[in-house]
Amino acid sequence: MKKLILSGANGRMGRVIASYVKEKPDCEITAGLDLNTTVYDDFPIFDSPAKCNMKADCIIDFSHPSALSPILEYAVHTSTPIVVATTGLSDEQIALLRKTSEIIPVFFSFNMSLGVNLLAELAKKAVAVLGDDFDIEIVEKHHNQKIDAPSGTALMLADAINHAESDRFLYRYDRHSLRQKRDPNEIGIHSIRGGTIVGEHEVIFAGKDEIVTLTHTAMSKEIFATGAVNAALFLAGRLAGLYDMGDLVGMQNSVE
Repeated sequence: MKKLILSGANGRMGRVIASYVKEKPDCEITAGLDLNTTVYDDFPIFDSPAKCNMKADCIIDFSHPSALSPILEYAVHTSTPIVVATTGLSDEQIALLRKTSEIIPVFFSFNMSLGVNLLAELAKKAVAVLGDDFDIEIVEKHHNQKIDAPSGTALMLADAINHAESDRFLYRYDRHSLRQKRDPNEIGIHSIRGGTIVGEHEVIFAGKDEIVTLTHTAMSKEIFATGAVNAALFLAGRLAGLYDMGDLVGMQNSVE
């Protein structure tokens, strides 16, 4: 039975993860971390990592970028592996994750969905086949409460395509101020916010007289909870290093 600490326990995703773990026989949440310490389950919730005296096999952080440094310090201090699923991190914070991974195991992904990570792999294969004859646009849609834009997942998809093509693309986030033709060496990234959309990402390859579209639609937040918990179970007992969904998928394929 693996023991987990849940950072962001009173957030929307925190409660989804807590509900998901409740049904799993191989892990349990021993403590939560959140500025809101309202208890809704059978584990205590602390308003800061420094006050948490519970031992765990792994930490799941699904909170807010402002909470990252304290939880990383706690993870290092207690030698506890950590899964970071918080979105909207800055380049400096991602660099901090890399530095922390030299000391403890760190699992980080812009999106915890297995399907989204498959979408990234398919997008890389598509650009390799379609080449320079197709323009690439990424459209992401989320609920009206999401703060960051574009989504970390949209950037993850753009980066996957770009790295596969020797980083030759520029990212274009806004076209209304431009009065010029589209640059063929760019990836357009567009954000839509509205209603209760859980998450939808579309990669469009537009060529002459034909369009190829790759789409992933999240129907509920539980897919992200499933990915985060599976990542925590994977990470427990690992050596220090920076891990991502590629490592988790690779392990599953080797088992099969």
